[in-house]
Amino acid sequence: MVRRVDLADFLRARRAAITPAQAGLVAGGRRRTPGLRREEVALLAGVSVSWYTWLEQGRPINVSVEVLDALGRVLQLDPVEQAYVAELTGHQAPRSEPVRRPEVPPWAHHLLDVLEPAPAYLLGPSWDYLAWNPAQADLFPPLAALEPRDRNLVWAMFAVPETRELLVDWENDARQVLSQFRAETTAIRDDPAVVEMVARLQVASPEFAAWWGQHDVAAFTTRLRRFRGPGQAVRVFEYQQLVVAGAPDLRLVVQLPLDADPEA
Repeated sequence: MVRRVDLADFLRARRAAITPAQAGLVAGGRRRTPGLRREEVALLAGVSVSWYTWLEQGRPINVSVEVLDALGRVLQLDPVEQAYVAELTGHQAPRSEPVRRPEVPPWAHHLLDVLEPAPAYLLGPSWDYLAWNPAQADLFPPLAALEPRDRNLVWAMFAVPETRELLVDWENDARQVLSQFRAETTAIRDDPAVVEMVARLQVASPEFAAWWGQHDVAAFTTRLRRFRGPGQAVRVFEYQQLVVAGAPDLRLVVQLPLDADPEA
């Protein structure tokens, strides 16, 4: 049911973001709400108004791939958003067991050490920090001091005050983390650990609470991340993420230093 509620919220948000002109309709007179009406979405997607209304109400109705494609065209969803909606409607099998914190494989510690001096860490399926190298500990000192249940990338981004001081472009980085987290954890969105984390973050961070409701989803993209170093010197890193072959729930994140001074 959590995923159905997310689906309903997402559809309403995207419907409100599409103007009649963008959908190829004549706007007509004044509108009480922005975006398209439910009736217009249903007409353009070739479904009944009642059925689409039930979908936006979060009812557990069946949704075919063909209808999802039609809704995607009407709401002008990008590939990541389309995949997100597909998972919310059950077109990718959900987990039958709760997410458990996986054991750190022996190769992970070796690989993290080899990646020195590039800061690197290993994430689990719900984006918990599983392991990290000394360079990452130096770059982000609060990590080692976090309580075990708070050792999560999204928690560190939104609920740890030092993160806002360390990241030069905190708001942009935080929005990217949130949209990617939502997209990559859709299949486990109703897992108790994920539900609890989201609930705690909505209390701990006003920004998280506001942005979570916007339902932005995005795939990972290589990007630059800037940290404030000693004396307010800015350190620049190229942010890379690798999905482990044979263990798709694990993500290896590497931050490649781009400082001009190799000793930095």
